[in-house]
Amino acid sequence: MRVCLLRHGETAWNAQGRYLGRTDLPLTPAGRAALGPAGFTPALVYVSPLRRTAETAEILFPGAEQSAIPDFREMDFGVFEGRSWRDMEDFAPYREWVDSGCRSPVPGGESMEQFCQRTCAAFEALMDRAAEAGEPLLAIVAHGGTQMAVLERFALPRRDYFSWRGPLGGGFVLDGSRWREERRLTLLDTVGDWRGERE
Repeated sequence: MRVCLLRHGETAWNAQGRYLGRTDLPLTPAGRAALGPAGFTPALVYVSPLRRTAETAEILFPGAEQSAIPDFREMDFGVFEGRSWRDMEDFAPYREWVDSGCRSPVPGGESMEQFCQRTCAAFEALMDRAAEAGEPLLAIVAHGGTQMAVLERFALPRRDYFSWRGPLGGGFVLDGSRWREERRLTLLDTVGDWRGERE
């Protein structure tokens, strides 16, 4: 089984360097223009409940059915939501969070551990169903956080959380043939610009 784990395209807050978690923003015109059909269309693509992933999937995989996975939503950034690091340079809770390696609980939001646990549990259940059904392809359009959480836990070669963040509209292609025996994915390709270049 091949697994395509992609990040949504650009929103206004991405362009402005603002933390974007639970806020349901659409793609910007520039974000839409930067995307194009992937060159193949799976019968079904999995997205988060947030519109930026659905809009991206519609452009990448026109005509594909979409299924929203609630726990694929981005991390809840609590009081940091909608603010940039520049806005919070002197904000003590933000400094404490950064000093923890961004792993402590966000005030009013989630900790990295909570986020990774819910995201990885949802991914694991989806992979188990796809492997049991013998699906040849699993296409997911979600968030940078989704990529980082899933791939830090399951992907080879092993990398730390932050090194797995793909570009807007891009991501990773992985081999899932070892999933049932080892619960591992093997990196095949990094996708920086998904515009009809893959078969």
